[in-house]
Amino acid sequence: MSLPATAQTALQAFSACPGWEQRARLLMQWGDQLVPLSDAERIEANRVQGCESQVWLLAERDGAHWQFRTSSDARLLRGLLALLLARVNGLPASELAQLDLPDWFAQLGLARHLSPSRSNGLQAVLTRMQHLLDANDQGAARH
Repeated sequence: MSLPATAQTALQAFSACPGWEQRARLLMQWGDQLVPLSDAERIEANRVQGCESQVWLLAERDGAHWQFRTSSDARLLRGLLALLLARVNGLPASELAQLDLPDWFAQLGLARHLSPSRSNGLQAVLTRMQHLLDANDQGAARH
C-alpha cells in the first residue's frame, strides 16, 4: 500500500521525537494546520457519530482519489485527525478500505497514548469515510 508524501513527512517527524511530550506538542502543531470548516459545514449531516468530542467530516472526490476535510472541538483530537488525513488523503477507495488504523498510529509512536475512547472515535471517523465512499459509489454522495 502506498504511503502519501504527507504521511511520510509525518512518520519522519514523529520518529524523530524522543518522548511523549515532544510527540504531544507535534501532534497539536499538526492539528493547528487543519483548514477550519465553516459554520455551514459544521452541521449535523457532517458530524461523525461515535465520537465523544464533536467531529465533522467532509469528502470530495478528485478523479479516482479522495480528499477529506475534518475538524473537531478537541485540540488533541484535531492533531490525530490531521495525521489520519495525512495517511488517507489522495488514496483510491480500494486502499482506504484496507487501511490498518492501529498500525498507522503505532508507526507514529502514538498507539499506546490513545485512550480507548479516542481509538474508537478515530475508528468511527474511518468508518464514516468508508460510508461516504460507498454512498458516492451508489451515486448518492452527500457533501
